[in-house]
Amino acid sequence: MPSVSDWKIPSAAQPKPGDYGYDLDHALSAVVGLRAIIPSDAFTADTLGTERAGHGVFIRDNGLVLTIGYLITEAETIWLTLSDGRSVPGHALGYDQETGFGLVQALAKIDVPALEIGRSSAASVGERVVVGGAGGRARSVAARIVAKQEFAGYWEYVLDEAIFTAPAHPNWGGTALIGPQGHLLGIGSLQLQHAVDKDQPQNINMIVPIDLLEPVFDDLLKTGRRSGPPRPWLGLYATEVENRLVVVGLADRGPAKKADIRNGDIVLSVAGNEVSDLAGFFRRIWAQGQAGVQVPLTIYRDGTTMDVRVKSSERNRFLKGPSLH
Repeated sequence: MPSVSDWKIPSAAQPKPGDYGYDLDHALSAVVGLRAIIPSDAFTADTLGTERAGHGVFIRDNGLVLTIGYLITEAETIWLTLSDGRSVPGHALGYDQETGFGLVQALAKIDVPALEIGRSSAASVGERVVVGGAGGRARSVAARIVAKQEFAGYWEYVLDEAIFTAPAHPNWGGTALIGPQGHLLGIGSLQLQHAVDKDQPQNINMIVPIDLLEPVFDDLLKTGRRSGPPRPWLGLYATEVENRLVVVGLADRGPAKKADIRNGDIVLSVAGNEVSDLAGFFRRIWAQGQAGVQVPLTIYRDGTTMDVRVKSSERNRFLKGPSLH
């Protein structure tokens, strides 16, 4: 992911104040830059790096910042850069594996307005939005919602209805999706390619909808994680290839690796139920019970079909907790 300090959105793609029925600059002032330092021995250091940069958005006047969780997972140091150029330290309050949201508390007195939270369920495909980055209009994109649909990520992640926007923001992590009323509708997570008919693939952003925050918000504030039984986690990365689910990676020390699941294995079924897409695969795993449950898989490897039982675990057990300041 590019640094938040070495780029600028082309002027033609920047939002123009006159195109919106709210104070655009005021809304964008709530978006901050975020930098996190992660210990080299952290579980996610190899996959996500030890230095991460992106954005966050103030959602309360007391300095509470909402961001995308992978930026702050296992962080030992966090710095927030405000719209006036000041940098203040932050503390990771928690992150939710199921939604992808993360919360950070600024550790300094600030005078920055919070961005009001809207309703992502009310947003419509085709609607004009702003994908806001730290640094105001010069680092924000005038976009439209191009789709609202299911999204499954290879890291055992599913959203029932993610929001997709175009054109894409080049530094997407933690950006603020601002709706027509100037309210926060979601937080930027990924950049993907989307083919439209016979045209060249188009870069789009995947946004985590803000409606998913309310059910876990109080838990994240109080304990740093959602309440209730954790989902079973296998620690495998899979992709869809011609209606087959192929294992393309394994988390070090994870349950799947311990069960001798291997790269190239084709997953045929979970507990006797055939699976052919990522979302269905992960939902079948989660349906087996809570973390720690044995997950029966049928796999195909080198011409042989075999049954394997993977003792699942809780993903958070492998992660370093937030550092106290």
